Amino acid sequence: QVQLVESGGGSVQPGGSLRLSCSASVSLFSIYSMEWYRQVPWDQRELVARLGSGGNTNYADSTKGRLTISRDNAKKTVYLQMNSLKPEDTAVYYCKLNSPVADYWGQGTQVTVSS
Repeated sequence: QVQLVESGGGSVQPGGSLRLSCSASVSLFSIYSMEWYRQVPWDQRELVARLGSGGNTNYADSTKGRLTISRDNAKKTVYLQMNSLKPEDTAVYYCKLNSPVADYWGQGTQVTVSS
């Protein structure tokens, strides 16, 4: 059973920073691509960042230059560094592991950007 546990969410003022973490209980973590999504109650889940097993990255246009996805394979953890946060970044953030047989989601962590 693959489990993903996110942490690092919280409340921050506009312009602030947060680093989200997602720890995976899975063998061979390094071979899987990892993604971060976010969701607000009135909309679909949105992909904000992707990190392939080879290190290639992709970002949503709305987050380019402000978010950085990275991973530590030894710790089986993927990170999302978020800088210059805006109120519109407020959402529940989820990490996702992509495997050939199934996709796995974490439980989500709330990020609130407000003055």
